[in-house]
Amino acid sequence: MKFAKLMTSVAVAAGLFAGPVSAEDMRIALVVKALGIGFFEAAAKGAEEAAEELGGVEIIYTGPVDTTAEGQIEVINSLIAQRVDAIAISANDTDALVPTLKKAMQRGITVISWDSGVADDGRMAHLNPSSNALIGNMIVKLAADHLPDGGDVAVLSATTTSTNQNIWIDEMTKVLGNYPGINVVSTVYGDDLADKSYREATGLMQSHPDLDAIIAPTSVGIVAAAQAVADAGNIGKVNVTGLGLPSEMAGAIESGASKSFAIWNPIDLGYSATMLAHQLATEAATAEPGAEIAIGRMGTITLDDSNAAAMADPFVYDASNIADFKDIF
Repeated sequence: MKFAKLMTSVAVAAGLFAGPVSAEDMRIALVVKALGIGFFEAAAKGAEEAAEELGGVEIIYTGPVDTTAEGQIEVINSLIAQRVDAIAISANDTDALVPTLKKAMQRGITVISWDSGVADDGRMAHLNPSSNALIGNMIVKLAADHLPDGGDVAVLSATTTSTNQNIWIDEMTKVLGNYPGINVVSTVYGDDLADKSYREATGLMQSHPDLDAIIAPTSVGIVAAAQAVADAGNIGKVNVTGLGLPSEMAGAIESGASKSFAIWNPIDLGYSATMLAHQLATEAATAEPGAEIAIGRMGTITLDDSNAAAMADPFVYDASNIADFKDIF
């Protein structure tokens, strides 16, 4: 299996090219929100799996050092200069990346977003890890399942501009009526930084002494919140749930800081994004509403009116199964 390569500098001048890309010599850039995040490193493994399965595909795994649109724009410009064949990006901002990604498409580069999307004009297709509505329902259900009489919950998100988190929180709000007694008392933002997320979680517990649960729809925030709960001596009082990685949340499940959480398999997500980018770059499939596109072992996705599709339903992890997954991702 090829090793993912981190692109750190502009290698060649940009040029124009057109037409379908040969699968014999394709470079697909997997652009993540920031380097050093376990979820995205697992996604890179899936991308490499897809590349090996397809043959003749090189994965360039790259991203900024922090979760900013400016950092991703710099990365995209560098990829355009390298004349990669496809860019698959998890976006830090819905709109800010559009002009640069449009420039990439004008140069003949296939562009898709995955995980966290960009506006329609900035990509050819988008791959959601799951249905937004299902995720929104799941994150509040995980809290409500352990609060049969209702209770106060707070949300610890990533950044104020994080596309996916904002959508999931909106979807969660829509279904709150299905969970009587669940009261959302606050929403705060940790910017997907462990130290800031920890401080925000600590602040939630101090500001809301009757808090029953913290919902963190971000793999960085959920770990930080669980540690904050443990350090505050609130295990058994405040339940941390949301979206996280089994490898990073196993200790929280074992300690009781978290009773359960959910996530799709990021390996599957990186695999699926690579397969989708490959299908479009080789013109084996066309990005248009209603298109059914095969994505290898993950089956087939169907694009909606905005050329977006869902990969799979989220999966719940708890004490009954965490040991089976914590060494995988």
